[in-house]
Amino acid sequence: MTDAGTPTVSDPGALLVAAARERDIPVVTVPGPPPSRPPCRSRGLGADRYLFLGFIPRKGAERRRLLDVVAKSEWTVVLFEAPPRVAELLEDLAAACGAERPAAVARELTKLFEETRAGTLAELAGYYAEAPARGEVTVMLAGTGKPAREERPAAPDPKERARALLAQA
Repeated sequence: MTDAGTPTVSDPGALLVAAARERDIPVVTVPGPPPSRPPCRSRGLGADRYLFLGFIPRKGAERRRLLDVVAKSEWTVVLFEAPPRVAELLEDLAAACGAERPAAVARELTKLFEETRAGTLAELAGYYAEAPARGEVTVMLAGTGKPAREERPAAPDPKERARALLAQA
């Protein structure tokens, strides 16, 4: 039993469930709303389709790749982050997506100190510059509203190709 949201997201709940199952202790879940739905709805971000990425890496190539995915997503993107790293995530999102991209940050949903704040990435980064002390944090970012286009290399110029082939002969 937990009073801290759905276990197994960012706590040792998965270990507890596995240990209970090993001992043939029944485990029953009570479904509730995913942490993205209430804030998306209350802040006007699309919730009919969204991309859930959970916790993204703290640094490195995979973080940069996922920030690029977020920037190009046509749908609302939902991320989890630890309170001490919220400001850094918002700054990185602003750099990747543009400072004026609409977003929302929800913390401690359905709990005593629940907080949901919406604005641009720049506004939210400023507000969360002093990180919240604790809490489960969900960051939602508005999508572009248009499908991401695959970047294809420009088609080769047929005349240049012909010249190159003739030069080889």
